Amino acid sequence: MDFSLTLEVILMLTAVAAVAGFIDAIAGGGGLLTIPAMLLANIPPVLTLGTNKLQAASGALTASITMIKKGVVSPSKMKLAIAGAFIGSVLGTIAVQMSPPDMLEKLIPFLIAAIGIYTLFAPSLGEVEAEPRVSESTWQRVVAPLIGFYDGYVGPGTGMFFALGNVALRGRQIIAATGAAKVLNLSTNIASLIFFIIGGNVLWKVGLAMMVGQTIGAYAGSHMVVKGGSKIIRPVIVLVCLAMVTKYMMG
Repeated sequence: MDFSLTLEVILMLTAVAAVAGFIDAIAGGGGLLTIPAMLLANIPPVLTLGTNKLQAASGALTASITMIKKGVVSPSKMKLAIAGAFIGSVLGTIAVQMSPPDMLEKLIPFLIAAIGIYTLFAPSLGEVEAEPRVSESTWQRVVAPLIGFYDGYVGPGTGMFFALGNVALRGRQIIAATGAAKVLNLSTNIASLIFFIIGGNVLWKVGLAMMVGQTIGAYAGSHMVVKGGSKIIRPVIVLVCLAMVTKYMMG
């Protein structure tokens, strides 16, 4: 579909994507900014979702590369989780086209609120390694695919679910968990994006412009994660959760 968006609007969306990329690299939830911004630009919902996946994938790729170069995460050790998250996202994307996620969407505010409360009050969240509650095999073969399915089916807060799930269930240190979350989120974003491209639901001009902003924001945010650790990640997660719950409660 052809749109005659002005240069000013495209530049505005690119700036929003930069802020979203920064937030996404630290805590996730950048779609809270980019999706409403595109809808305000009168881009139809399905094109908004497809274009959002394009620019979000670039941010996840940038953050992943940074984390890998810094030695925070090693994709070779999480091949099953990456594949599982990809497959889960594909299945979720197919499922959402057959059955709108009305019931699950009603649960999202409560899920996000639970994450915020857990992050706010959990003592020394992810500051040091802890005793795992589930095995590595269970995490990679079961949990990662389930979160991937959630991303394909609904989506909001996926990065936080990956990161905090790794902390709570695997006892991982929060910087390492955040790095792993970026790699897994990249996998789920690509899986969903493939289907949006096949369906012709991506605005390439807008998406490519926003990719520039996302890349810049993600680069800055991922470096801040490595330097600041939990002192940066925890408050940003709480603020993003608060913003997301507020958005859903207000409709």
